[in-house]
Amino acid sequence: MAFRTRAAGREDWSYAPAVGVGPLRFGMTVGEVVEAGEGFGRTDVSDCARDHAVFSPTWKVEIHRRGVDPSPPAVTAYVSQVAGLFCIAADAVHGPQVVYDGLPMVGRDMSELERDAIAYAEAMDVGLRYTPEGWTGLDDPGVVMRAQLVSQVLRSRPLFMVTRDGANTEWDSMPSEEYHVHGQATVP
Repeated sequence: MAFRTRAAGREDWSYAPAVGVGPLRFGMTVGEVVEAGEGFGRTDVSDCARDHAVFSPTWKVEIHRRGVDPSPPAVTAYVSQVAGLFCIAADAVHGPQVVYDGLPMVGRDMSELERDAIAYAEAMDVGLRYTPEGWTGLDDPGVVMRAQLVSQVLRSRPLFMVTRDGANTEWDSMPSEEYHVHGQATVP
């Protein structure tokens, strides 16, 4: 099954369910994420707001592409004090291309991604998942599909996840910062 090729200038990162994305592995400490991210570019670490008391303190590691300065983060990694790295978000514009069994996941027009996900699911005889906002994704609990507004077009910003401390699902684990990206709501 052939899908649209990746955008020029994007690095290719692999995704392994429950393992990680590119050089980032679920469970890593903040220091390990920073070290892995420095191979890609500059990193910044900050505290996340404690919106939910059930979760342990969480840090956000923003990884910026080398040679693109200043720029929004290409990848944002969320690290829980208890669970370690639990969420990796690839920016729709600056992030690496992550491919799921031949299906490009990052920076896609949401309607094109939905069309391709449906075609993939039919060809491979697998299911689809829809987020509460209605975004389509493959039936993999480790991928939560989000949308990022880019020049009046909603583009895909997938979150690759495992559950964190005190959560039942990846959706419950989603960092509150991922509801707003670059000052824009990721929900239309």
